[in-house]
Amino acid sequence: MNERFFMHQAIELAREAFEDGEVPVGAVIVKSGEIVGRGRNRREKSKNALDHAEIEAINEACRALGGWRLWECDLFVTLEPCPMCAGAIVNARIRKVFFACFDRKNGAVGSTVNLFAIAGSYRPEYEAGINEAECSRLMSDFFKKLRK
Repeated sequence: MNERFFMHQAIELAREAFEDGEVPVGAVIVKSGEIVGRGRNRREKSKNALDHAEIEAINEACRALGGWRLWECDLFVTLEPCPMCAGAIVNARIRKVFFACFDRKNGAVGSTVNLFAIAGSYRPEYEAGINEAECSRLMSDFFKKLRK
């Protein structure tokens, strides 16, 4: 599997979110080398706290695959998942999560807490750092623009 290719797809979705004035987070879900779910942040436009990139991608993948168990799927996301999204990932049984950069304030896969390490619960694998510099720069640019 080409992790950089799929992370680049997530970055493109994050750029779309950036252009729409949303926090630039993008996500794709991959099964057998094919993207089955895509998502990006839409909270500001939708006025809905649940409209995170990961949730949107999970919803699309579940519809595409006809079920809620995403056992053989991997998630690529530009920012470490928050507690809500980490919980959804666990509940969807996603096999592995690749994220670009840590979220030191709200991250729930190691930064503030690790919801993927709870004993007795499903525990997805995870890997951080793919395209980290590019994603960190995109987040930084967004918040600089917001403060102007």
